[in-house]
Formats: sequence, C-alpha cells, structure tokens
Amino acid sequence: MANHVVPVKMYVTIVGCLFCLTVITVLAAFIELGVLNTPLALGIALLKATLVVLFFMHVRYNTPLMWVFAAAGFFTLIIFLALLMQDYMSRDWQRPPAEFLL
Repeated sequence: MANHVVPVKMYVTIVGCLFCLTVITVLAAFIELGVLNTPLALGIALLKATLVVLFFMHVRYNTPLMWVFAAAGFFTLIIFLALLMQDYMSRDWQRPPAEFLL
C-alpha cells in the first residue's frame, strides 16, 4: 500500500477550521438559546472530532476496513452516551430539605 502524501496547505486549512469552530463554540456559549445550547455545542464538537479523525488520523485515505473500525468506535461512544443518559434520566431528583439550604 502506497502512502498518501497530504500537502501542508490542507493541514493549515483544517487547523484554521478547527480554530474557527472553537471561536464559534465560545460565542455560542454566550448566546441564550434555551434547550438548544447543548445540542449546538455537541454538534460543533462532533464536527471538530470528525475533522480530526478524517484528516489528522488519516482515516480518509485508509482502507475501508479502517472506516469500519472508526465507525465502530463512534458506535461504541453512542452506546455509552445512551447508557449514561438512561442512568441520568432515571435518577430521582428531589430538592434538599430546607435545613440544608443556607
């Protein structure tokens, strides 16, 4: 298998995109969107993670088997997040008694 040579200009472009997305994330944190703040931040983080995996980890230029393993990692992450949310949403959230509130 021949190595794929990636030009430096592409790396600089991807780093610039990551910096811009970081600035957008910070700016979005100061905008009150209600319940959409978290999905927006997670969407931007997912886009940044995708750029890192595709270009800096060279998954884009690898064999289809590497794509399968990268997808398996994301699928495992989704399972872990689903289990985490199941635990979080099933908790019995109660207010503390008044004597504990100072």
